[in-house]
Amino acid sequence: MEILSLFCHADAFQEQLKQIRPKLYRVAFSWSHNSALADDLVQETLIKALRNKSQLRDSAKMNGWLFSILANCWRDYFRRNRMMEDIDELEEHCCVDDANPESDHEQSQIVSRVLGAVSRLPMGQRQVLTLVDLEEFSYIEVASILSIPVGTVMSRLCRARQTLKLHLKEFAPDQSLHRQIRRVI
Repeated sequence: MEILSLFCHADAFQEQLKQIRPKLYRVAFSWSHNSALADDLVQETLIKALRNKSQLRDSAKMNGWLFSILANCWRDYFRRNRMMEDIDELEEHCCVDDANPESDHEQSQIVSRVLGAVSRLPMGQRQVLTLVDLEEFSYIEVASILSIPVGTVMSRLCRARQTLKLHLKEFAPDQSLHRQIRRVI
């Protein structure tokens, strides 16, 4: 009976890994801007998770645990390739598809500009921004994932959002329209 329950738990664990894999890939790609590297990071994360699944005591915290492993794999990658790549010079990838109609093209250019602006952020700010705004982790979870204080999470997120606001202010709604409205008594 115990052996059967172990196999059932293993199947459930593997199913959870399959479901979270796209999120892991999305975050890894947003950090690296390289699809092959993102795939490698996610693969390494899943392998480590499978090897060390006994360390996960609370399955409700599986997402945070997996993203912590991903962050560690990302750090390990830079330790191994310290001399080969500079984090500020990672290649940008755009998502523009010329075959789309004009509105789709405009939308893809906006997405490309946002991705470009995010890719120019320092790595610490980019990591915090993607985990909080894209994956909707709490500040405490992000602090745990990246092994940094909560105050550092908040300050990096604030600086990242301010930088994005400066780089993307052309996409903000026109403020002059609001100034033309006058109050009539």
